[in-house]
Amino acid sequence: MDKKTRRFFCRIPHQLFGNIISGQVTGDTAKQLSEKFGKIMQDRESLSIHSSDTSIRHSKQLESAIPPSKVSTLSSGEFVGMVADDPTAKIELKAFHCQVLNDHEALKNEQDRYKEIPVERKLDNAIVQKKLSTD
Repeated sequence: MDKKTRRFFCRIPHQLFGNIISGQVTGDTAKQLSEKFGKIMQDRESLSIHSSDTSIRHSKQLESAIPPSKVSTLSSGEFVGMVADDPTAKIELKAFHCQVLNDHEALKNEQDRYKEIPVERKLDNAIVQKKLSTD
């Protein structure tokens, strides 16, 4: 299968699903993900100071809701996503940028209470091969 065909088939899942959740990705994947989130209108303000006067300029500009640079620099535990709604359950805010907050002390306490799984029987390669050859 040539490179072009593989790329085509790899892109198909990106076009099928309504819900998207992603951690850090880079390159083309980050760009495609950013394009899926679309663009939003951003307010801009610029200040110009000259010797004779000062001016403030207000403008609006379409920019990526979540730029590829943001997707490619997500930290561990951070993720971005967008959920699909349906006509009976509209969702006002579909795109999100979140972080998983763990209580590390509680997790350590839980891990300290873990018990070893008892060994029921020991297997070696000879036992496995014998079992496979008899079936």
